[in-house]
Amino acid sequence: MRRAEVRVNGRRAGVLREDEPGRAYTFLYDDGYDGAPISLTMPVSTRTHSFDRFPPFFDGLLPEGTRLESLLRLRKLDRSDFLGQLMTVGADLVGAITVEEES
Repeated sequence: MRRAEVRVNGRRAGVLREDEPGRAYTFLYDDGYDGAPISLTMPVSTRTHSFDRFPPFFDGLLPEGTRLESLLRLRKLDRSDFLGQLMTVGADLVGAITVEEES
C-alpha cells in the first residue's frame, strides 16, 4: 500500500492512500488538521473520503498531453500509475496543494 502526504500551503493536511492499485483510494485528513479543505468536494468535516477509482480532484492535478508523455518516458512510469505520477510532480503543482511520497 503506497501513501502520499498531502499539504495545503505547506501544512500537512492528510494522507492519500492507494488501497488497491488502480481500484481503491482513500484520503484521510489528519486528526489535528483544522485548515482549509484540499477540495470543496472533500470537506474537512468528513475526515475519511473513499474512492473506487483515482480521486477526481487529484486526477485534475496530473499533467496531460506532451507533458504527460515526457513524464512517463523520463520517469519510466506506467500510464495507469496515477499515484506514482502525482507523487512525481506533486512538489511543483499550481496552487496551494503539494503531494509527496510519505516518508
